[in-house]
Amino acid sequence: MIILGRFGRILFSLAIIGIGVETLICTNVSGQKIVPVIPWLAAIPALVYPVGVIFVLCGAGFLFRRTLMTSSITLGVVMLLSALVFDVPRHFDLMSAPWRTNVLEPIVIGCLGLLAPGDVPKWLGRTSRYLIAFALVVFGIAHFQILTPIAGMVPTWIPWPLFWTLFFGVVFVAAGVSFATGFLQRCAASGIGLMFALWLLTIHLAPVLHAPHDPDKWSNVFIVAALWGGFWMIAPNLRGRKDLCSEPDSN
Repeated sequence: MIILGRFGRILFSLAIIGIGVETLICTNVSGQKIVPVIPWLAAIPALVYPVGVIFVLCGAGFLFRRTLMTSSITLGVVMLLSALVFDVPRHFDLMSAPWRTNVLEPIVIGCLGLLAPGDVPKWLGRTSRYLIAFALVVFGIAHFQILTPIAGMVPTWIPWPLFWTLFFGVVFVAAGVSFATGFLQRCAASGIGLMFALWLLTIHLAPVLHAPHDPDKWSNVFIVAALWGGFWMIAPNLRGRKDLCSEPDSN
């Protein structure tokens, strides 16, 4: 489990660096308007590039124990502000695709970053855990709401796409309940991380290989890799009980 956490932290770090680099080099500029390639960033010239630098520095900071806490807090705050300040006012439909991608994804990544050190205050651990739980349940319900479009993302060489879509919807909801109740959290984090790993390898990797110059395809890879690595990163710190932050394992 410790090895899993270390691998997850490295992967999470590289994914955040990738998001930062992509923000710096691929953000589209049209006149006075800036369109960031990462969907949840604010299209404000004064913010996009500094945030890209912050992502790169925070990602690098996750690689070293002495800078882990600073990087964790900084990344968590930036991600939560990006979602709550810039995206929540624009998206009010809880089950819409923009809500899931522009609001819940950065919230989850931010919370995973905040939980990375392990020895965080109990209120912060609980709040982060509940936000992750809420997002996972919404992700799961979406698999039932828009079953056919999501099943259409499954590669043709994988049989029973509808079954796998329903299965992963159940996995999302079950993991959300686990994070909310504190029951089998370590198993839930490991399982969700494995799920994102499978998605990265089967769904998102091929489009990047076929269109390596498309920044949107790279965005999907970096975001899914951050979720994969983030859940494995925090798994060693989780306990199968309600108190998320007591007596975390060292990683």
